[in-house]
Amino acid sequence: MAVTPRLATADHKAETAMNVTEALETRMTCRAFLTTPVPEATVRAILTEAGRAPSGGNLQPWRVWALSGEALAALKGAITAKIAAGQISDGQTEYNIYPPDMGEPYLGRKFRAGEAMYAALGVAREDLGSRMREYVRNFELFDAPVGLIFAIDRGLAQGQWADLGMYMQSIMLLAREHGLHTAALESWALWHATVREALDIPPELMVFCAMAMGRRDETHPINQYRSDREPLEAFATFAGF
Repeated sequence: MAVTPRLATADHKAETAMNVTEALETRMTCRAFLTTPVPEATVRAILTEAGRAPSGGNLQPWRVWALSGEALAALKGAITAKIAAGQISDGQTEYNIYPPDMGEPYLGRKFRAGEAMYAALGVAREDLGSRMREYVRNFELFDAPVGLIFAIDRGLAQGQWADLGMYMQSIMLLAREHGLHTAALESWALWHATVREALDIPPELMVFCAMAMGRRDETHPINQYRSDREPLEAFATFAGF
């Protein structure tokens, strides 16, 4: 079924709407963007439509800050200046991005994805300098013209974190409908204090992650990389059909 937006924007035409399968198949973590601006009206439409995402009890626990232009440049600059001065983070993250005792098959999947990504860039395992430069690119949002910061109330529980994830997924799929790409970046949790201060985020909210949004640089080799997916039999059980 084609997705028909209720909010029209200048750069979006109904006849080019893609269906959900196309959006899922073409969604990727984009790691090189064009600097072409994205209209505020487009971002507003995407965030509004994504608000139809499900949430238990209709709590709608998501909070988002949308940044572009000077506001985005100032936030990125605050982080990259600290990195240039030798600081690697704001200290311990406020939540575990990965479990500290994570085992297989998850470790193997994470390792293979990382190796394939750096191979696409032509960066060798022993080239730590180049690997660090690519890592820092996370905090430049890969040159995307739009940055989104997501936060959630500290008093909420695991179910509401899942709701926030569904809201973010909805944004990523709607971005594809508008011809845009995204990159969800939990690495920004490393700079939660800097982000909080720059955006005056209330203390009762926990900074979860950032998301880059914009038009994909089709010529960059990193955007030719696609992470693999497990076959259905690896994670699904069927009964009674």
